[in-house]
Amino acid sequence: MRVPNIPGFDQQALEKYFKNTGMLMLARVGSMVIKFVINSLLLSHYLYPTELGILNYPMAIVTFSMAIAALGLDGFITRELLARPERKNTLLGTAFWMRLVAGVGTLPLVFIAYQLLSLYKPLETPFSYVLIVAFSAVIQSVNIVDSFFQSNVQGKQIMYVQVFGNLLSALVKLVFILLKLPLIWFVYSLLLDAVILACGYLIVYRKNNNAITEWKYDRLITGYLLKHSWPLAFSAILVTIYMKIDQIMIPMFADEKGLGVYMTAAQLSENWYFIPVAIVTSVFPAIMHARKTDAVRYYKRLQNMYDLMVVSSLAIALVMSFGSNLIYHLLYTKPYWAGAPVLSVHVWAGVFVFLGSASGQYLIAEGYFKLSMLRTGVGAIVNIVLNIFWIPKYGIIGAAYATLVAYAVATFFILFIPKTRGQGVQMLKSLFLISLFQKVIKR
Repeated sequence: MRVPNIPGFDQQALEKYFKNTGMLMLARVGSMVIKFVINSLLLSHYLYPTELGILNYPMAIVTFSMAIAALGLDGFITRELLARPERKNTLLGTAFWMRLVAGVGTLPLVFIAYQLLSLYKPLETPFSYVLIVAFSAVIQSVNIVDSFFQSNVQGKQIMYVQVFGNLLSALVKLVFILLKLPLIWFVYSLLLDAVILACGYLIVYRKNNNAITEWKYDRLITGYLLKHSWPLAFSAILVTIYMKIDQIMIPMFADEKGLGVYMTAAQLSENWYFIPVAIVTSVFPAIMHARKTDAVRYYKRLQNMYDLMVVSSLAIALVMSFGSNLIYHLLYTKPYWAGAPVLSVHVWAGVFVFLGSASGQYLIAEGYFKLSMLRTGVGAIVNIVLNIFWIPKYGIIGAAYATLVAYAVATFFILFIPKTRGQGVQMLKSLFLISLFQKVIKR
């Protein structure tokens, strides 16, 4: 795989890293395409906007319970397995039971959340639908196996599970559509997605000569894991609020029909978010190498990365924004065409997602973990406040504008912190194409 020629980067190092992460990227791209075709295109042709909104709302609520139930353990367990591989069974066993108990514990929280959300306005989505999907948080306790694969750099194993799981999930939904089954079947299919993925992880784990029967629970390790993983858990919850709160609030201040239309625009817009992850994962080792050896080159490479993020995200935003009407007329039926102006706004949030992904790695590299969490929290608060005022006044396009502003505020929040202000300035230079213009003049 040939990596694009990025000024200032070691081409050979980049290509080597691309080979190591290629399987993971392939899995993510494959998942994106499959989910888009089934969950957005085919389902939107089969279901009316209200039905699609009712189908998506349980997952919007349950996303929060999943973040809570994960306890921030996945990444931390990966790190622990790398440091102490001989304690594999105790670490995985303890983390599994912690996540299982936490998953069960989120079920009453989901009920409370549903009741609170219904106080403002009765929801069209039945609680039974939400409860069905809520069990996904319990089933996903098995997904701690993923940490084992990550610690062993077995991208191929992860690819097999994710791609096969998505293909089987897509096939199930396609069969449901062909059989013209009612909405409740598709609600159960959301739970089935979690079951398929969990079974896939267990099968592959077993094929690698491992057994979950060897897992052990250790009460002392529970305390150790909770002590060190809670910041990651809190950060994951903040990210979920930051990214998903609009989907929770639309049925409160508008209706499920609006959510159904909004989801088509959000999916079209967010399908591209794997690109900054791929770029950052690929180029950041070279950036970190420069950090250790040459400070000037380090900041130069960061600027190059921001430039690449802006150019790629602007290209997507321009095409999607100006082509939104054509896209909707080609891909969706008439009841969904109201999503075109929403897409033309929402897609611009991607510019700040791209830059935020890049600057997020800088914050991690410099050890500014609390600052990373703080800016996510600020973005979440801005998103909530703007949605409260703008959805009742402007409808679903108000939610799109709220998302755009919140993402921009979160990304450039580092301008208000003296020690990171320089990075904020570098991002502004990329955003307004000043850096690229200076490069062109020098050439």
